[in-house]
Amino acid sequence: MSAPDDPAATPVDQLKERQRAMWAAGDYAAVAVKLGDVGRRIVRSVGVGPGDDVLDVACGTGNAAIPAAVAGARVVGVDLTPELFAAGRDDAAAAGVSVDWREGDAEDLPIADASQDVVLSTFGCMFAPRHEVTARELARVLRPGGRLGLCNWRPDGRAGGFFSVIGRHVPPLPPYASPPPLWGDPDHVRRLFDGTGVTPEFEHDVVDLRFGSVPDVVEFYATRFGPIVAARRLLEPQGRWPALHDDLGTYFEQATAARDGGIVWALEYLVVLGRKT
Repeated sequence: MSAPDDPAATPVDQLKERQRAMWAAGDYAAVAVKLGDVGRRIVRSVGVGPGDDVLDVACGTGNAAIPAAVAGARVVGVDLTPELFAAGRDDAAAAGVSVDWREGDAEDLPIADASQDVVLSTFGCMFAPRHEVTARELARVLRPGGRLGLCNWRPDGRAGGFFSVIGRHVPPLPPYASPPPLWGDPDHVRRLFDGTGVTPEFEHDVVDLRFGSVPDVVEFYATRFGPIVAARRLLEPQGRWPALHDDLGTYFEQATAARDGGIVWALEYLVVLGRKT
C-alpha cells in the first residue's frame, strides 16, 4: 500500500492508511477480549477441524484465528493493522498454538487463489471500504467446497446505532465507501456474493458486553476503541469532543440494561455462512 504522502497514493490508499492508524489507536486488544466468545462460536458453526487451512480476514488480535488453531487448523491471520499482532501472538502463545500473522488488505488478500478450506472474519472485513471488492476476495481464496463464516454488526441493531452516533460527529465516508454495518443486512450480503460461487445463509446472534456503569462504558470506549480515540483526537482541538462524549452517554443510557449490579450492552449481529461451489 502507498504511504499517505506518496504522490502515487490514490484516495483509497489514503483512506486505508487513516483506517490503519485508527485501529492502531487505543487498545483494541481490550475490546477484543469482550468479543472473544464470538470467535469461538463461529469456529464451531463452520466446523473448523484438524487439517483445515483457515484464513481469518481482518483478524485483529485473533478472535477467530486462535480458536481455529486450537481446533487443529493451519491458520493465517491477515490484517491491515499489524500493530495488533503483538497482542495476538501473546494470546496464541498462551493458548499453545501458532498463527501465521500477515499484514494485508481485505480488498487485496496476500493469499493464493482457491487455497483455503475456511475463510472467517469477526467484525473485521466489514470495515474494508469497498464491500464488493472484499466479497470477491473472500470467495477467490476459498477452495471449491470451502466454507465461509462471517460475523457482522447489524445496521438495525444496537451496534448500528453506536456507529451512527459516532458518524454524526466525524467526516462522512467518501462516495466509493459503504457503511460497515451494511454487512449485517442479508439482502446487501446476497448482492455482494452474487456470481462469486458462494451462496450465503444467515443466522442471528447476540453478544453481551458487561460494564460497571454507563460512565464506565463511555470511558472504556473513549480510551480503548480506535474509532472513538481517533475521533477524539480530531474533535478536541475544535472544541467538539464534549458533544460526542455527551451523545455517547445518552446512547448508552438508552442502549444498555441493568443486570447483576452492572449494565449489559447486548449487541445483535448477523452470522453469514456459506459454501463455495
